[in-house]
Amino acid sequence: MLKQIFIALCLAPIALAQTTPDITIERGVPMKTRDGIILRADIYHPAGDAKYPTLLQRTPYDKNNAADFGRTAAARGYLVVVQDVRGRYTSEGEWYPFKHETEDGYDTIEWAAALPNSNGKVGMFGGSYVGATQMLAAIGHPPHLAGICPVVTASNYHENWTYQGGAFEQWFNESWTAGLAQDTLNRAIRRDTNALAAVDTLPLTQFPVFNLAKPRTGVELTQALAPYFLDWAAHTDYDDYWKQWSIEENFQNIQVPALTVAAWYDIFQGGSLRNYQGLKAHAGNEAARTGQHLLMMIGGHAGGGSHIGTVDFGPAAAEYDENKTILEWYDYLFQGKQNDFATHPVKIFVMGENKWRFEDAWPLERAKSTRYLLHSTGKANSSTGDGALSIASAKSEHADSFTYDPANPVPTTGGPLCCDPQHLPAGPRDQKEVEARPDVLVYSTPPLDSDVEVTGPVTLDLYAASTAVDTDFTAKLVDVWPNGYVQNLTEGILRARYRESTTGPAKLLEPGKINEYKVDLWSTSNVFLKGHIIRLEVSSSNFPRFDRNLNTGKPASTDSTFVKATNTIYHDTAHPSALILPIIPK
Repeated sequence: MLKQIFIALCLAPIALAQTTPDITIERGVPMKTRDGIILRADIYHPAGDAKYPTLLQRTPYDKNNAADFGRTAAARGYLVVVQDVRGRYTSEGEWYPFKHETEDGYDTIEWAAALPNSNGKVGMFGGSYVGATQMLAAIGHPPHLAGICPVVTASNYHENWTYQGGAFEQWFNESWTAGLAQDTLNRAIRRDTNALAAVDTLPLTQFPVFNLAKPRTGVELTQALAPYFLDWAAHTDYDDYWKQWSIEENFQNIQVPALTVAAWYDIFQGGSLRNYQGLKAHAGNEAARTGQHLLMMIGGHAGGGSHIGTVDFGPAAAEYDENKTILEWYDYLFQGKQNDFATHPVKIFVMGENKWRFEDAWPLERAKSTRYLLHSTGKANSSTGDGALSIASAKSEHADSFTYDPANPVPTTGGPLCCDPQHLPAGPRDQKEVEARPDVLVYSTPPLDSDVEVTGPVTLDLYAASTAVDTDFTAKLVDVWPNGYVQNLTEGILRARYRESTTGPAKLLEPGKINEYKVDLWSTSNVFLKGHIIRLEVSSSNFPRFDRNLNTGKPASTDSTFVKATNTIYHDTAHPSALILPIIPK
């Protein structure tokens, strides 16, 4: 086995060809970037000498993982190119997210378009960071790029990748970075390991097999394997570091049709929808603006199939197949086939009803923005409290208060998570234990007399005060089933010092002063069935999905001291706190 691994490592830089009756596969084909770095790709050729449209994926996750798609698409009449991005697996250079993807993407697209079997028309595909490689290449406007298919990816690598509402996306940032560091570590081992440097070591059992040239502290090891993580934590504001590769700053530079695939429980749901809406409104030409399509599935990074989290969404949910969807998109775009993409620009999965539905736009034009006001006698703490939601006007009411202690934060329970489901499972999960806590305020409607569909953006308009100079406000929309199961649907967070803007400078709170907070809960599509309850949870933490606010105004990236905060939610005539839902008329 070790001999096989050694041979594989030695052969990795060499282009090899494999042939089957249907396709030919070239492996490790080199391409030189404009600054001289060699990137390597596998190329899947259809049989024969004809010219074919080209489908390109640029990935940090190992090009071998796209082998099944490459074979399927080549057999279907596409030339497929799958490339390791700079600094990953078989490609040269140093890995740093986003930094080189516009230039490297441009160079790769133009190289792929000139391959012998290419007809010069290039489309890109793939999800997560592979979606970022598409968006970042597209803003460079390479002449031969003719379409993209970004699946579950972001639009702004500050606000809906690394941060949300000003809070650090701790679980994603740490779990994603840890996973990617494995290949970086392997490359460092191959580069730095030198047995001759320690042959004099006695006793022999003290021989250092590998030590990255010298022992390192945790920060030094992170600097060696993932320096970008330290940069992400340092740049808490939306500053020039983030703006240099923001997609939202460059929608006008994208001039190709796109199929945006997003998901209700996906960590990049907010960014995916912003990509679709931004390109629909601001793409660089009319053909691109009218050529935008959107598909909303359920799980994304939270999982696929009919069973996601602890909910079975029925047989229709299992109909979604990513590879099939990508190929049908390019059959429509490049070959003119009249499939579903020729009829409607938007397709969504409606939860609760558990059905797919075509739409003409997103958000739905027929949705009616409805304010469900918060009510209580000042005792909305936990699901046993008296918090209520209704469309009745606010009146004179006692406020609700709770203590947020960073040493005992509300635990993350499901939701839009990535990238370590073994340790922190994603998707819909029963929220009963979360709602039993006194630091979670719970507001509910009575059981519904008839079905109520909520499809579109969800917002919490919150009036609140804190005893601290900074704190967080979290919100979660849930569907309470008649059997007591509490299904989380969508959620959001707002760091108080960024209540006006994440561009900075941050504005600390005046303790005790009431401020208005607009908490973005992203979007959902769910039919609350007859007998179910519409519920809102409000708190100040969702850990470790988001980093804990220390309540001191200082970031957790540089400080470890914290204080408790007493946070108060107001819902009276002067402060009409409300959950704003897009209700679909029957």
